[in-house]
Parts: sequence; C-alpha cells; structure tokens
Amino acid sequence: MILTVTLNTALDLTYGVPELVPHASHRVSDMSERPGGKGLNVARVLSALGHETVVTGFAGGSTGAVLRELLAGLSPLEAGPKAANGALPAAAPVTDALVTVAGNTRRTIAVVDRATGDTTQLNEPGPLITADEWAALLGRYEELLTGADAVALCGSLPPGIHVGAYGELVRLARTAGVPVLLDTSGEPLRRGIAARPDLIKPNADELAQLTGSREPLRATRDARRRGAHGVIASLGPDGMLAVTPDGIWQASPPAKVLGNPTGAGDSAVAGLLSGLVEGLSWPDRLRRAVALSTATVLSPTAGDFDRAAYKELLPRVGIEEHTAAA
Repeated sequence: MILTVTLNTALDLTYGVPELVPHASHRVSDMSERPGGKGLNVARVLSALGHETVVTGFAGGSTGAVLRELLAGLSPLEAGPKAANGALPAAAPVTDALVTVAGNTRRTIAVVDRATGDTTQLNEPGPLITADEWAALLGRYEELLTGADAVALCGSLPPGIHVGAYGELVRLARTAGVPVLLDTSGEPLRRGIAARPDLIKPNADELAQLTGSREPLRATRDARRRGAHGVIASLGPDGMLAVTPDGIWQASPPAKVLGNPTGAGDSAVAGLLSGLVEGLSWPDRLRRAVALSTATVLSPTAGDFDRAAYKELLPRVGIEEHTAAA
C-alpha cells in the first residue's frame, strides 16, 4: 500500500471556455468536479498504475462532504502501463482515511482556455486546523504507516498548521522505516528537507527559492546537501533532473506539448513512487514520471492523464546520465 498525505485537500473545479478574455463574461463549454489536492491527484494516478493507495489529510464542511462523496464513488482510472515494457495491470482502489475537521474544505478553480490550452488557477486558502485536529491527524498517520510501502507528503499547509509540520511527518516515516517523498514549497520545504526525506520533487521556481540558484544541476546538488537523499527537479517542458546517491540522470520528453499543466507534477510523483515500490532502476522511474507528466498536460481534465499518449511516450523519453558524482 502507498500512503498519500494531503493536509490541504480541495474540491477541484475545472471550467473550459472557448477563449478566456480579461474583463469579459464567459459561457462555460464544459465543467468537471473531482476530489483534489496534490496527494489525492497522486493517489488517482497510482490507482491507474495498479497500486492500492490510502489517502489521509483533512476534510470538513459542506465542500469536504462533497469531496468525500466523490472519493467514495470514485471508479479507479482506466488501467495504465505498470512497468517499462507497457504491461497493463488492473486498477486498484483508493481508500479514504481523511480526518474530519470543523472548517470547510477549500475549492480550487481552473479555467482552461480551449483556444490556447492555457490555464488560469484560483486556489482558496483552506480551513483553520485546530491543535486537536492536528493531533488526530498524527495519530491516524502513525497507524497508517504500519502498513505502508511508501508515503508521499504533498502540497500546501492549511491555516493553523505549524510550518515545521512536514518535518515532523518525515521523521515519523523514517522512524517507521517507510520511504518518504516530500513535495511542497517555501518554508515548509526548507524545514521538511532538514528531516532528511528520501526524495523531494521541487520545480524550478521552488528549487531556486530554496537554494538561490537557477542553474539546475548546481541547485539540485545544493538541495541534496541540505538533507534530502535524492532530489528530482521538475524542469517543465525540459523534463526532470535527478541527483541521487546512485548517480545523476536527466530525462527529457520526446517533444514539447501544449495543454493543461495542472496535476502534471502530481503524476510525476506517482511515477516516482510507483517505480520505487516496484524496484525499478532510476532511468525507468524517470521515464515513467516524465511520460506521465507529459500525458497529464495532454489531458483536458486536471488531475487526469491521457493513457494513449502515455503508452506512446514511455519508450521515447530520453535519458542522459551525467558522469559527475552526486
């Protein structure tokens, strides 16, 4: 089982418009509603890759009730390739282990310009979490770690949660002997990395904010020296750069694509975690992560991925190994 933690869950609303024009009224051409937040997006993709997944975090209020109702009725995504050879597994369930809180779960609204593929994102801040609610989450998390093969800690912190929360969760996972991937930004990332997670997955902006450098290899190495065992830097259309104890690799998609990037990083996290649990080599983990990320950009719905594109992209992802030691 893979555990994903989303402290700031969301109800994701995606609106498609023929063309997004500032200061104008728009007629929505299509709309979707689904459980969201980074860890829930990761869980959906893991499900499609055949991995049983449990989601925890916070949910509350009327929006939280809708989120959990949608999560309960969630049909596993159509199965996608499980291994580098493209074999198709059966999709696996996603189990709700969210902690109920008094505050109302946030909404995120993505407005997709269908003419250009550009997306405008509006993210609410999330509910205020009390000390008792945080204590309940810690208890639930420690119980779930006993059955986990890996854990992903994903996304922003809701109001009321202390900035070192991810560091605390990383330390608990390491004490339990469970590999942990941290995917957050800003001060929560800075505090979390000091607890020595197995992996972090910053994008270029998050990496620059953490290290002060925009040169990818230098910044990624610097981030690893700050405490992470492995750093997987997401470079957008240029793919991913991995600095690990086993070596340094860069994975690149076969071509740049246009589309909705919402959820692309979450799909990459699912690719990395599933590859870790399956014991894949670093090049194969990176191929999967880049192919999933690119296929997510090509999907019209946030948090989903284009399965046909994924199957076609997977063998075409380029891998370059750097000779310099990590």
